[in-house]
Amino acid sequence: MPHDVPPELRELLDRQSGVISRQQASAAGLTEDAIDNKLRYLRWQRLQQGVYATHSGSPDRMAQLWAVVLRAGPRAALSFRTAAELYGLESTCGHLIHVTVPRNQRIRPIRGAIIHYSQWVDERRHPSLQPPRTRLEDTLLDLTQVAANLDEAFDWLSRAIGGRMTTPAHLRSAIDARPRLRWRDELLLALGYVADGMHSNLERRYTVNVERAHGIPSAARQTKIVAGGKIRYLDNFYEEAQLAVELDGRAAHPPEQRHADNERDNALAALGILTARYGWTDVTTRPCMVAAQVAQLLQLRSTAVNLGRCGPTCTVSVTGR
Repeated sequence: MPHDVPPELRELLDRQSGVISRQQASAAGLTEDAIDNKLRYLRWQRLQQGVYATHSGSPDRMAQLWAVVLRAGPRAALSFRTAAELYGLESTCGHLIHVTVPRNQRIRPIRGAIIHYSQWVDERRHPSLQPPRTRLEDTLLDLTQVAANLDEAFDWLSRAIGGRMTTPAHLRSAIDARPRLRWRDELLLALGYVADGMHSNLERRYTVNVERAHGIPSAARQTKIVAGGKIRYLDNFYEEAQLAVELDGRAAHPPEQRHADNERDNALAALGILTARYGWTDVTTRPCMVAAQVAQLLQLRSTAVNLGRCGPTCTVSVTGR
C-alpha cells in the first residue's frame, strides 16, 4: 500500500487494487499539481485516461479491471465474459475487458475494453461486490444472448447451476424480469433439463436424442454412490438394471484419465454395476446406435424397453418386449 497518499485514500486504494481515478484523488484532497508530480516522477502510472496505478511495475489483472470500470464512470459495471471471469465461470481471462454503461451515457473508446450500453445497468449491477459487476444471473443471461447457438447458451447455465453458484429458480426470476429475450422458451426448457441433473451439453443430448427420442426409460442423473471406498457420481444410472452410462466430452484421453476410468469401472463392477461409456461423437452423430446398445444392455438385465424409432432415418433395429 503506498505511504505517500493521505490516510483517507489508503483504504480506497486497498479496495481498488491500488488504482484510483483523478476525480477520487482530488476529492480526497490531492491537488492537481500533486497528482501531476506523482505521474511525472513515476510514483504513479497512467492506466487509462484519468485513471492511475499508485505503484510501479506491470499492473495485474485486477488492477486492469479497476482501471476500465473507473474510466467508464460511477454507474459502470463489468459484464459479459469479464463478469463471468470474476465469478469463476471462466478459467482463463480474455484480453478484452467488457464493461456496461447506461444507454444515455456516451464515452470515448476505452483501451483494451468493449463497451456495452444498457438502460438496465443500474438494476443489473450487483449491489455490493467489487469491482462493480453485473449480477450473476444477469451475467449468464447476457452471455446466452451473444452465444453462437443454444448449445453454448445451455453450457453457461449448466456450468453455473452445476457449480452451485445459482439455482434454476433464481434464473427463472431473472428471465421473467426481462421484457425481451432471445430463446426465452428454449432457456426455460434448458433450466428444466439442468434441474433434472443434466449438467452438460453432452448429458442433455444423451437424454433428449438417445433416451427420449427412442423410448428408453429415464435414468437417474448424477447418482451418488460409494464404490471402492470413494464417493462417485454416475452420469446416468438405471437402478433396476444396475447399469451406469457414463459420458465423456473430451476429445483426448490422457493415460492417467484412462487409468482413473478403469479404476472407477472396476469399483462399480465389484458392486454388480455394469458401465457403458460414450463420448461426444457417439452421442451427437450416432444417437441411434447408442440407443440400440443401451436398450440391449437394459433388456439383458431384465429391464423392459419399448424401443422406438426417432424418425424415418433411424437405424434402430432392436424391438421392445
